[in-house]
Amino acid sequence: MTRLAAILLTASVLVSACTGHPARSSGPPSTGPSFFPSHGGTSTPTGPGPHRLPQAAVSQEEQVPSALDNPRAKGLPKPLVDPARIIDAGPPPDGIPALADANFERADTVDWLIGEEPVLSLTLGGETRAYPVQILIFHEIVNDTIGGVPVAVTYCPLCNSAIAFDRRVAGRVVTFGTSGKLLYSNLVMYDRQTRSLWPQLAGKAVAGVLTGTGLTAYPVQTVAWQDWLKANPHAWVLSQQTGYDRSYGFNPYSGYDQPNSQPFDLDQPADPRLPPKTRIVALGGATQPTAITIDSLIRRRAVELRVAGQDVVIWALPGMRSALNLPDLEAGRTIAATGAFDPRWHGRLLHLTARDNDFVDAETGSHWNVLGHAVSGPAKGAQLPRVHYLDTFWFAWAAYQPHTRILG
Repeated sequence: MTRLAAILLTASVLVSACTGHPARSSGPPSTGPSFFPSHGGTSTPTGPGPHRLPQAAVSQEEQVPSALDNPRAKGLPKPLVDPARIIDAGPPPDGIPALADANFERADTVDWLIGEEPVLSLTLGGETRAYPVQILIFHEIVNDTIGGVPVAVTYCPLCNSAIAFDRRVAGRVVTFGTSGKLLYSNLVMYDRQTRSLWPQLAGKAVAGVLTGTGLTAYPVQTVAWQDWLKANPHAWVLSQQTGYDRSYGFNPYSGYDQPNSQPFDLDQPADPRLPPKTRIVALGGATQPTAITIDSLIRRRAVELRVAGQDVVIWALPGMRSALNLPDLEAGRTIAATGAFDPRWHGRLLHLTARDNDFVDAETGSHWNVLGHAVSGPAKGAQLPRVHYLDTFWFAWAAYQPHTRILG
């Protein structure tokens, strides 16, 4: 059953999935432009906005065989996965329209987000931006340039996975769109320049001209708007003025995040060690794949561990709303924001514990917020180095990393 059929037949769980049109939404034609010119000028706009910010120029489309049309097309490398596992989910490519040259507003002027609502936080080149999940849930990819780095900020609602990728790939600057396909229930992106296929959780091209090429990933945190705003009152926030008519704030995946419910499409049994949609923090990649449930993380609040030869502190701050629980995103059940950091400051290994809404290190007594900023004490103004991790569903991580160890 395609996701569109599931939407029509199931009122309680509107599974429009990673590549289908969400219910109650309308807008421009589903196919978008294949080339996005850079935004003119390099100066930063002033005023409340919304504004279009300077964007990196991208490479032209190439006249090469398209894996989007046929992963086994003549002239293409052998796909890394069986193309039969890359399923058509119902809608065409760009059925969920990725954003490019998007509008942004200053954080202290935003009046349409509630305090507990989730936003994706990305920091690059000394610049931090927020991407509200209520917008990403309808677009899934934002092609942006932050801190001078062309990136794709991605969110797959079916896997509850947020990752940012560098768009500089094999001598090109690419833009990504939604392919209309899934691999293990995960969003499959395509680049408009070569039309290669890129599953989000694989982080590399599995079919097309760029098969085997990996993407550089950057850490993304999902945190409550109120905590992000307090730390970044003058930073840029992705605007609701996207050029598309969508019911932002409405969750088309109502009830989807129940731990024992089944993924939308998974062509293999989910790893039975945890219920499929258990929320986990996962890190270590293929080197030492490691997961800890967010429920156990909430109980402990801060966990110190060593993964793939690196010291890491993972922590949780309860109070954020689930975006995948009830139709009204603002009414979603309370879960927790998470973060993963290298706990070293000035070469000194810190040991952190939770205290109210902050985390305090035993060595200096400094207080650190959920974003890893020191807000008081001798380390005030410092930032703990971010560690790449995923806040996702168990079934999604386990499908790509089946040898994961589960802590706690």
